[in-house]
Amino acid sequence: MPIPATTPTIRDQQPAPLPLPPQPVEWGHTHVTLTGSGGQGEEIPLTAFASREWPAVLIQAGATGLDMPPVELYADDSPNLDGSIYRGSRVAARQVMIPVYLHGVDRRSLRELKRRLIRAVNPKNGPCLIRITEGDAQTRTLTVFYKDGLQGDEGVDSAGFRWTRYGLQFTAYDPWWYGPDLQVAEWSFGGGKPFLTSGKGLFPLSLSQGVLSNSSVPIVNPGDVEAWPVWQLKGPVRGFQLTGPDGGSFGISAGATGTPDAVPAGRVLTIDTRPGVKSIRDDQGVNLWPRLDGSPALWPVPAGNSKASVNLAAGGPAASLRLTFRPRYESY
Repeated sequence: MPIPATTPTIRDQQPAPLPLPPQPVEWGHTHVTLTGSGGQGEEIPLTAFASREWPAVLIQAGATGLDMPPVELYADDSPNLDGSIYRGSRVAARQVMIPVYLHGVDRRSLRELKRRLIRAVNPKNGPCLIRITEGDAQTRTLTVFYKDGLQGDEGVDSAGFRWTRYGLQFTAYDPWWYGPDLQVAEWSFGGGKPFLTSGKGLFPLSLSQGVLSNSSVPIVNPGDVEAWPVWQLKGPVRGFQLTGPDGGSFGISAGATGTPDAVPAGRVLTIDTRPGVKSIRDDQGVNLWPRLDGSPALWPVPAGNSKASVNLAAGGPAASLRLTFRPRYESY
């Protein structure tokens, strides 16, 4: 027999209020631009007309490769066991395809559009920057190299006298998106400056004179994945040791009296931990990598909240330590 439906009630026998439907958030247009020559060339808008006369390069539906980058999995097989045993993974280079439509007011403007686009994406002039700005004014940037798609097709469905279509194919060897803001923290003897996120300090950091030894320095990485920091030490610094959340560390131990400081007074030592760079040089270009303590690990800053250990022996009140990194994101 059918089961009769009843209206939910509360103690006073009045019908329970219905839940309010979610209200959509007002959202502006998404803006996409393409800049060649390593970001130093002309910025070509892909989502807006250049002028009322219509010469424009417009992105079409069907772009691929803009969200999660590809992941390679590694596993071991055993002849005596079903399946495989997971060992690890890595993110591979990202392949991006952007279909574009070029429309000119005449044949000349179309040819000029094509030349501008070809010149911008030519990898001999450097990588391209794809910038996407969402309706909340948040911008993400992806560095890519042109791979294919601009050979041209004069078929009736692909080109005309004043228009043409291309499917631009790019490879992002660095598969992560980057935000425009840097995360910065600075410690100076006699006072400290806070970490900065979009111009707002998260917490104060103050140091005592002489020796800084703190095993729980908080670090905030708002990105989706780990970030590789750049450290700057301003002398005089006798020695230092920087230990990451995973236990990896690097530094130059303070020697006995009379031995040279790790960073002499008036000099600045830059420690760049980014992959493909990984250098330790002062402001005069001197390589200090041989002076590092044994088995150095230039560690990354994990996503989210973490804590690091900083041990710094300063030789005077002018000494300071600065940390800078750019957050990385999986998608725009």
